[in-house]
Parts: sequence; structure tokens; C-alpha cells
Amino acid sequence: MTVPPDPSLAARALELARAGLARPGAPEQFPERLLVVDAERQAAVWLESGMPVAAWPVSTAQAGIGGEEGSYRTPPGWHRIEARLGGDAPPGTVFVSREPTGESWGGEPRDEDLILTRILTLDGLEDGVNRGEGRDSLARYIYLHGTNHETLIGRPVSHGCVRLSNDAVCQLFARAREGDLVLVAAPETRTLPDPGGAGRFHYAGLAGSGMSALAQFQAMTGGKVSGSDRAFDRGERGALRAQLQSLGIAVLPQDGSGIGPDCAALVVSTAVEDTVADVAAAKAQGMPIVHRSELLAHFVAQCRSIAVTGTSGKSTVAAMIFAILRGAGRDPSIITGGDLPELMAQGLPGNALAGPSDLLVVEADESDGSLVRYAPAVGVILNLQRDHKETAEVAAMFATLRARAREALVVGDFEALDPFAGGALRFGLSARADVRGEAVELGPDSSRFRVADTGFELPVPGAHNVVNALAAIAACRLVGVRIEEMASPLAKFSGIGRRFQTVGKARGVEVIDDFAHNAEKIAAAIRTAKLRARRVLAIYQPHGYGPTRFLRRDFVTTFARELAAEDRLFMLEVFYAGGTAIRDFSAADLVAEIDALGTQAEFAPSREWLVARIAQEARPGDLVLVMGARDPSLSELARAILAAIETAEMTAPAK
Repeated sequence: MTVPPDPSLAARALELARAGLARPGAPEQFPERLLVVDAERQAAVWLESGMPVAAWPVSTAQAGIGGEEGSYRTPPGWHRIEARLGGDAPPGTVFVSREPTGESWGGEPRDEDLILTRILTLDGLEDGVNRGEGRDSLARYIYLHGTNHETLIGRPVSHGCVRLSNDAVCQLFARAREGDLVLVAAPETRTLPDPGGAGRFHYAGLAGSGMSALAQFQAMTGGKVSGSDRAFDRGERGALRAQLQSLGIAVLPQDGSGIGPDCAALVVSTAVEDTVADVAAAKAQGMPIVHRSELLAHFVAQCRSIAVTGTSGKSTVAAMIFAILRGAGRDPSIITGGDLPELMAQGLPGNALAGPSDLLVVEADESDGSLVRYAPAVGVILNLQRDHKETAEVAAMFATLRARAREALVVGDFEALDPFAGGALRFGLSARADVRGEAVELGPDSSRFRVADTGFELPVPGAHNVVNALAAIAACRLVGVRIEEMASPLAKFSGIGRRFQTVGKARGVEVIDDFAHNAEKIAAAIRTAKLRARRVLAIYQPHGYGPTRFLRRDFVTTFARELAAEDRLFMLEVFYAGGTAIRDFSAADLVAEIDALGTQAEFAPSREWLVARIAQEARPGDLVLVMGARDPSLSELARAILAAIETAEMTAPAK
């Protein structure tokens, strides 16, 4: 945390203070001097004359916010500073019962929770909340104080007090006076049913990558889980269904029958509409309906989490971070949208694992705006391009994540990310990057680079993956992994499903399956393909009418720019998953625009036509690049193309 505070954090503190004036026990007017403890952001902001002038990360209680004696919770509401203790004590002085013991902490690891350096005692001003019998903050020995657990600052881990680092508590002590006001603002997020309790959580849309990952994590951590999906009702996704059931997740029809007396909550994603029978049944029974991001935010807050966001590369970077942490013996957990081969080899779907440590790696999605819910220990911002939303809207979300990162922030060295870089650890290939890739060598199947004195070999191709690896290295450095521990795990990184994944080779033609679905990802995939092929036969299925309408001009420009005269583009009709989308154009319209710019492009009226056309067109030395998102059957298409090439008569390359 920097002084002065981050603008979004400062603005939020002012909002909390103004809202707090409506509480019982509040001052009659805005205080001249005030400390706002933001429990949701795990930050304290110092205000003077209504202006934020300083901010520090804090730790409130692990048990949450509450004033009950014996609850080990941090009491909410208005307090005044009753006493300032330890003003002449050296840093590290140990206090017990508000008195110095003569002992000093010198930075050595200690399990016990020490009260150190300075104490600001708090006298509650709200009767029945933080004042009075059984709820009195002063009687409960609630302080602002320094701690020996400085690496945990930014997470709710205390036993009731508000902890700061020893430097921060000295800075606060120098500003604060007896009688100054302190407002402890409780988190805004609603209280969820306990995901590890006796009640069952039912997931509508269980087959979705984000939903299935969250359901697996909840089941792996002891929760009771069920779910439904219309794909399962149609007899599709049988392998995924069996894997989920093997984890104890009951798969039920999507007809409302999953909403029973033992069900504590219905979990939905943005894609689940109100007309779904499970949603209607939950509303009829008054059952809590929890958005996927709310539940993920709960898990993020409970762990020392690393949240990865950006308009490209989230799944890959999350997988790389997980690989480094796992390879370095840190035993992490992961909740992601991509399928990790090493987890699939264990018989899991591949997008989630619950490890024994408190480290959790997640993707923070900007597409539905849900990333603003997360308060991770470390936030990672990869890049900023037009994807699902305009860049200004996404930038506002990044600013919120920056303010909510409890420990640190990792930011790419791209110019568009400069507004978020203050105090952050930057990664990239430029001279201004803190974690900088040098001596980069790009090969058709792998890459090499160096960070400081450590050499890295990455068994996945493409310049974009070098940058992805640098982001992962920076994030892992911030949670205590030494850089020399990272080279070996990255050298074994096996990629993730549908991220430039080789389906196979037949008769000199390679078939690649890739998740690329926005302009930047498509460009990266085509450039990587050109490292290993004489000619690229690109296949793209646009993913949804809304996203395609939004990015139409970007798609046309990108394909026309990236594909050479000898390359070919084949575009399938826009993928439609159902719902209320307006279908007022065709992929054939985009093909006509691309073709008009000089790129050889054809509209594929059906998959059968496309498979036959590729088998006819492909020649030794070609690479077939199948791209698209949301439709899990694209991988089946890639395999069908490979099979057709195997049985086709090859045409020799033109001389």
C-alpha cells in the first residue's frame, strides 16, 4: 500500500465513512480526523479534513466481523482511540495485557501471535454493537497493533484485533491522537451458507468450465455438491459427468428436482437464465441463489489467493503459476477455466484441485464483470485489449482489483497498464520490467529466455507464452518462491487443453486445437503456427452473436493482417448455445469482408463440408489451426479433420 492511497481505495473509504454516519453512535458531522478500516479490502485509510492522506494493509479477524465476547471477531462500527501505548518503545517490543514485557521480536519465525511495537486501544461508541456487556471493544482488548505475522497482512487472520505491519503501525501512531475516530466497516458481500457445512449446494449449468471447477473444489474441500446441465440431459459430455460423479457430485436432471429440503443454495453463472427450472424452483422455495463469482470470492478471501486477470492468457498463466508452486513443493489449489493435462492424468476433469496449503490460484474474469468481487492476496493484470467489453470499462475493473489486492500486484509492462503500475511488480520484455525476459529464442515447439541469472526453457511455443511465463514468475516470486526454484517446473509445463494443443499429424499435416476467440489471441495463435508450418489453414468458429457483433471489425482486420497470400481461412457459422441472442447476421458476412481485403477466405456451411474441404486442400507442410471458444465439440471437429487427412490422397506442394 502506498501513501497517498490508491484513488479507488480512497474513494471507497470516503463512501464507507459517509454511509457510516447513519449508524447509531456516529458523530453528528463528518470527523476532522478518521481512520476507516475496510474489512472487505483489508485496508485502513487515514482521512484528514475529509481527504484521504495515507493507507495501509491490515488484517482483521479470521472469524469475521462481530462484537460478541469470545467470538474472536473484529467489532464493527464507530470507535474512538482511547489510549496510545508504546510511543517510546523500540520497534518489535512485545506487549501483554497492554504492558511491555521487556522482550523484543527480531524478525524470527514464531507461531504465537505477538502484539508488537505500538498499541492504539479502541473504545466502542455503539451500544449493543461494540459497547456494553458482552460486546465491549475496550473490555475485549481490541487494539490496532503491530504483529510478528507480517507476511499475513492483507488477509483476515487475526483473533479480533486489527493488525498492521510494524512500520505501518508506527506511521499510524505518528498521525493518530487520543479521541480520534475509527470506523470498522463490515464487508458488503452478503453472508453465504457455509460451503463446507451440512447443506448441499446445487449448480445449475454444472458442465460449464467455471461451474464444474468451482463444484469440484467445493466437493474436494468437504462440501456437499450436486448439479444439473441440459447437456447432461441430452446425453452429452458423458466423460465429464462420470468424473464429477466420481468426486461425489450428484448429477440430477435440470427440471427443478435438485432443489430439495437438504439444499442450502443454488449456484448459477451469468449464462443461466431465470427460465431454467432449477432457478424457478429455488425462487419459489425462497432458497438463496448464489452467483458463481460470489462463491469463488468466498474461497479467494479464505485463502492466500493469486487472482489472474486480463483479456488474454488467464488460463495459461494460472496453469503456469500452479505448475511452479506445485513443482516447488508449495502444494497449491487451483480453480481455472482450462484443462491441465497433469490433473487429467489423475482422472480429474483438469480444471480444479484442492491442495493442502492455503495457496489458491484462480482466474478473475472480466467478461461478466465478476472480477470486482475478488480480494486476492496477489492480483495479476496481464493485458488490456478489446474483448467482451470496451477497454475503459475493463480498466475500471482492473482499478478495483488493484485496490482490493491484499498483499501485492503484478502488472504487465504494456503502456495500457501504466495507470495500474504504481507500487506493482512489472513483468515483460522491456527495459522497465522488474521481471524481465532476455535472450529470448523462439522455436517451433518451445522457447528459451533468461531472467536475471536464471535460464528458462519453456516446452510450449510462441512469444506470448514467454510473456505468460514472466507473469507467472513474478507472481510466484511475491509468494516466496525463489527464482531458481522455478526453472525446473516451467521446463516440465505441459500446457493446457485447447491452448495450441497438437491433435496429431497425418501425411505431413499437423492439426492444432486452440481456444483463441478474440483478435489478440487469434493473432498469437496464427503467429505461433507460422513458426512451424509452411502454410496455415485457419478454421474459426465465432463464439456467440453478441461477442462477434462487438468484435466484428477486429476479427476482419486481424485475419486480413495475419494470414499470408498462401494461407487459407475457413469460417463456420456463429456458435449459438440457445437463449435470447439476436441472430441478425451470419459468419458468411464476415468472410465476405475478409475476402474483400485480399485474404483467401471461405464460409463453411457445415462441418461435414469443412472436413471434406480441408482433407482436399491440405498438403504436406501445412498446419490446420482450429480456433474457437465455448463449444466443447470443436475438439471433436479437430479430430475428425485429422482422421479425414489420414485417409485422403495428398496433393504435392506447389513448386
